[in-house]
Amino acid sequence: MPDLLDGAPDQLAILRLSAIGDTCHVVPVLRTLQAVWPETAITWIIGRTEATLLGDLPGVEFVSFDKREGRQAYRKLLQQMRGRHYDVLLHLQAALSASIASLCIPARLRLGYDRARAKDFQWLFTNARIQGEQRVHVMDSMFAFLEALGIKERVLRWDIPIPLEAQEFAERELPPGRLLVISPCSSARWNNFRNWPAERYAAVAEEAMRKHDFHIVLTGGGTELERWYGEEIARRMTRKPLDLIGRTSLKQLLAVLQRADVLVSPDSGPVHMATTVGTPVIGLYASSNPLRTGPYLSQQWVVNRYPEAVQAAFGKSVEELPWGKRVRDPDVMEPILVDDVRERLERLVAAGLPRTLPPAQAQSR
Repeated sequence: MPDLLDGAPDQLAILRLSAIGDTCHVVPVLRTLQAVWPETAITWIIGRTEATLLGDLPGVEFVSFDKREGRQAYRKLLQQMRGRHYDVLLHLQAALSASIASLCIPARLRLGYDRARAKDFQWLFTNARIQGEQRVHVMDSMFAFLEALGIKERVLRWDIPIPLEAQEFAERELPPGRLLVISPCSSARWNNFRNWPAERYAAVAEEAMRKHDFHIVLTGGGTELERWYGEEIARRMTRKPLDLIGRTSLKQLLAVLQRADVLVSPDSGPVHMATTVGTPVIGLYASSNPLRTGPYLSQQWVVNRYPEAVQAAFGKSVEELPWGKRVRDPDVMEPILVDDVRERLERLVAAGLPRTLPPAQAQSR
């Protein structure tokens, strides 16, 4: 595909509102842009919640968008964009709400996904589209936007600022020694089944304490389900874990994950937050494909039961189904066994609990 630009643009906008994990994927794309085009002014239109985690990245103007405000959110964005003109808009979110927001952003080149990935009619809101391999990780799809602009490098660097207050929170709350963090729940969505049974988390935690001298830390949001998970896991353990569920901001959670030696979690935002700070992740995947949405730098530690779940639900292999097809069965996580997670943890400990961050340098593609 020919490059869409002759050189560095003066003004570039990124549109990715949500969710936490996906916005974490955007950061290396942003870092690459900053490294290759240091003079380009970058604006990121981002969700209100996501801005609390990423809105202090240096060298970027952030425009917060709160879709909970309904029409008022679009009016505010239109007002903020008045008088501006961008050379490029990277429309990184194939969702109708984001596409409607894109109409508020004046840009000459409006780059979106190819037709196969442009859900919710995103192609109607763009005038150029990426190409390349479609059956790849979400982050790789985002890097395809840079390839369309002629950028071949990749800078796998996050360096998300962690304020002193958040660092002090982690220092104050967390015990010394090895830390195994369990974030037991994925975000609550209709017909979405990613959560592993609480008793299995407790069994993994018990062995991690007994055999490897880990301290156990529970994290998550303040929903009723997440609080129940915390209580149920703690009830089944001989030594109570540190329960931080509902007690952390996103920056505090990032500080906790930075201190952790390993995270155990299903497909969720904390999986990708942990990746940004180099913490290895034992991801629990059955309803979604970890090769698409798993921890980008911890694929070797993932428990992947997605192929079996796909076969059971559809009678087909992963290769025969659309990329990203979800298995929406309430029992989909049942095939992930305690022994599966124990085995990953044993290998991690034997390897010395290695951090996962690569060297902070451009990687040629």
